[in-house]
Amino acid sequence: MASIDRLRAGITYLTSPALDGRLSLTKGDQAATDWLAEQMKAAGVGPGVRGSFLQRVPLLEYRLRSEQTWVEVQLPAGKKKYNFGASFHKPARFEGAIVFAGFGITAPEAGYDDYAGLDVKGKMVLVFDHEPRESDPQSPFAGSGLSLYAHSYYKMTNAARHGAVALLLMADPGRTHPTYAEIAAKRPRTTTVNSSIAPQILEEKDAIPIFTVSDQAGRELLGTDPKGVQARIESGTTPAGLSIAPLPAKAQIRFRERRRGVGYNVIGMIEGSDPQLRKEAILFTGHHDHNGRVGETLMPGADDNASGSIAVLELARLFAAAPRPKRTLLFIIFAAEERGLLGAYHYVSSPVIPIAQTRAVLNFDMVGRNETKTAESEGLVDIAADTSNELNLIGCRFSPQYCAAIDKADGKVGLAINHKWDHDVAFNVLRRSDHFPFLLRHVPALWWFTGFHPDYHQPTDTVEKINFEKLAKIVNLAFATGMDLADTANPPSFRP
Repeated sequence: MASIDRLRAGITYLTSPALDGRLSLTKGDQAATDWLAEQMKAAGVGPGVRGSFLQRVPLLEYRLRSEQTWVEVQLPAGKKKYNFGASFHKPARFEGAIVFAGFGITAPEAGYDDYAGLDVKGKMVLVFDHEPRESDPQSPFAGSGLSLYAHSYYKMTNAARHGAVALLLMADPGRTHPTYAEIAAKRPRTTTVNSSIAPQILEEKDAIPIFTVSDQAGRELLGTDPKGVQARIESGTTPAGLSIAPLPAKAQIRFRERRRGVGYNVIGMIEGSDPQLRKEAILFTGHHDHNGRVGETLMPGADDNASGSIAVLELARLFAAAPRPKRTLLFIIFAAEERGLLGAYHYVSSPVIPIAQTRAVLNFDMVGRNETKTAESEGLVDIAADTSNELNLIGCRFSPQYCAAIDKADGKVGLAINHKWDHDVAFNVLRRSDHFPFLLRHVPALWWFTGFHPDYHQPTDTVEKINFEKLAKIVNLAFATGMDLADTANPPSFRP
């Protein structure tokens, strides 16, 4: 059984001033990494990376020079230069007509392709964020809720596969909710440093710049009402990419600061007992970084994500003391989640056990609090008055078998399981934790999550507010579920 005393002691240490908020590429996060590696060894599990508990994660930290990062377009009324925000890992300058590709989705199983009949090779592609009919239970993608096709990483790689040189991403114009950027803007900024994935992590052939396009700029680029364009796409009557004339354009990206660094994923292993099944893996994951300081104010990150880090560490202790299961178990505490899931993206490109043999991922991120209403969530999601015994699971639509295993184990633990976030379209939560890179590789992966609260990304996210009794129950449920997944003859499958 999980030890509340150990959970409290671990979270207290990770949130202490000595660790300085655990911002990636700082001494505080390195101290947290070293301590977690020592604790993993003390837990009794073996090293996961060629005799070490640490996996190097090459990182590239940058600040854009916004006045020199732009897209210049030849509109019918004349040239116009836009200072769009951009996400990319190196300076760039290029030319290529802007073409419109609907939502930027190619989904053969749904009979849907925004690129059908559209040549985008050497061009910049303008697409809507999210996906068509996202709130419609009869949507061909995910019913009410978002599928993997709704996310910018997928849209970027899909555009790159079609030969595009850049992606211009604008919010879906028919939305009935604020964008994630508008939601985040209601909170104080927690850091002024951006980071991007280094070339060693993200294959260069799959990486093209993403420019963020405002609603007004999108209207100017389309030359018509974007809401009407979305309505035509959703009605299925107009090929999305053929209705807008290409626009000659050029673009560049420049940086104010840019430096390379190294973070570390902490990885422990228990090798499976079955000679064949030990080649397969069950993963227990979380992330150790947080947001450092804002000025002199410490951002302790007790729930986000000291709670998940210590949950993974406690699971390592419990499994080390139990009979070895048939499959191999990996306990991974990722680097740089707050900077874009970078440790997780690195792991899926350099896994300890091949991704094709990874049978399930149990990801713990913010598992220590009671979910409460916030200014951002008001009117967008239903939150119960009492969530003191509630656990959210995100990603069940992709692996019902996995969730069935949790329900079976929960019969003895007694948590209230909620799936409401699988139907979210406003917060885009599906892509916001380290399970997501595994879903993109079609691995059954769930985010175990106790929900948002007013202390999210605030200096008030402190150890005193952790619900340790609930956290211990979550660890106990994960232990029972993990043991079942590690020993079952029929591991969960992925359903797109």
